[in-house]
Amino acid sequence: MRFRFMLLAAALATSPALAASPLADAVKADYDKQLGAMFVDFHKNPELSFKENRTAKIMAQQLRAAGATVTEGVGGTGVVGVMKNGPGPVVLVRADMDGLPVEEKSGLPYASKARQTGVDGVEAPVMHACGHDVHITSMVGTARRLAGMKDRWKGTVLFIVQPAEERVGGAKAMLQDGLYTRFPKPDYALAFHVSSALPTGKVSASEGIQYSSADSVDIIVHGVGAHGASPNTGKDPIYIGSQIAVAMQGIIGREREPLKPGVITVGAFHAGSKHNIISDRAHLQMTVRANDEETRAQLLAAIRRVAEGIARANGLPDDKLPEVRVSEGTPTTINDAALARRLNAAMVRDLGADAFMPYVQNGMGAEDFAYFVEPKYGVKGYYFAVGGTPQAAFDAAKAGGPPVPSHHSPLFKIEPEPSIRVGAEAMTLAVLDLLKPGGAAVAD
Repeated sequence: MRFRFMLLAAALATSPALAASPLADAVKADYDKQLGAMFVDFHKNPELSFKENRTAKIMAQQLRAAGATVTEGVGGTGVVGVMKNGPGPVVLVRADMDGLPVEEKSGLPYASKARQTGVDGVEAPVMHACGHDVHITSMVGTARRLAGMKDRWKGTVLFIVQPAEERVGGAKAMLQDGLYTRFPKPDYALAFHVSSALPTGKVSASEGIQYSSADSVDIIVHGVGAHGASPNTGKDPIYIGSQIAVAMQGIIGREREPLKPGVITVGAFHAGSKHNIISDRAHLQMTVRANDEETRAQLLAAIRRVAEGIARANGLPDDKLPEVRVSEGTPTTINDAALARRLNAAMVRDLGADAFMPYVQNGMGAEDFAYFVEPKYGVKGYYFAVGGTPQAAFDAAKAGGPPVPSHHSPLFKIEPEPSIRVGAEAMTLAVLDLLKPGGAAVAD
């Protein structure tokens, strides 16, 4: 996931073990027998976005073994499993499966040593630096539990193994490949993300916005090449690009409404080849975040206006103005309020009050799960977080020890057993609540 997910430090409390139940016992037995080893295999063999061929094949096999009817190759490498159990609502359960181009330095005995060439043609080390291996392993556990509990639910479960969340392209690709026309259209869509900033044993979900929008913006600055000793004979794209990078913060600080969150971060700046050569091209790459579509559109429009204005101020003609491209993007992820209230209450009821934490947005992470629940589809969405770091690690960090690594860090690591067990148990409980025989639908 493209984010640094955080909760307020004050909310971090000791995580009691979840109350014992037949479901919890079954998930624990499954973890000890198979899910634990499955997680290690996924972690050691991560794959990049839209290149998740091995992972997709394993997930298809596991969903078939659980009793689902499986279709592969949806939206590229996506997998769809359909588990029917009579008439009733349709619930979509989604897990993303791609890794990141990061060299793992976690020190784990099962650390990834994988390398792969991505869709961009660049070979890179690959790591599950965001916990997607937890998500897919938990999905297998959820599918197995639901298959063995058909006396407790009626309807259809749609298991979505999604590619390319890290490029915020997989959800859209699956929808464009007929996800909601070739397969039963869901009434509800559910997903969770493991969080290194949340203690193990905890779950958390909002009754509104869960994640911000995200857009990847590329700016190609065209200049006029020259000798470094004669800068007056050219137009320096590094100088112009630097002004653009600095001016981006003026958009945030002086154009955006102070009470409407927004972020513009220049993450990469590529230009030049030698000390004494003024290049004719610079390339800026940035991420843009917002919590509402109005602010999102405002920021994207302002980036183009400012980039072109600075180029003109430096004497560049119209045919050499910067190219501004939005290459990837996703809207805000907003939980349906009524659905969130219902399922949050179910989490408290079934997992225990100590296991649930109110959600606090403290960062502008993004998720392409938003595409599954766009208003035009009429699908009610619920996205929740599952703790992935032992409380002892937070205590050690507070006492001056090493900080808890963030998502996308080469040091990132998750405590697999409690994360997978809580993820599988919480997701199973959510599906059971929505598909319980005779249960009322969530009101609009």
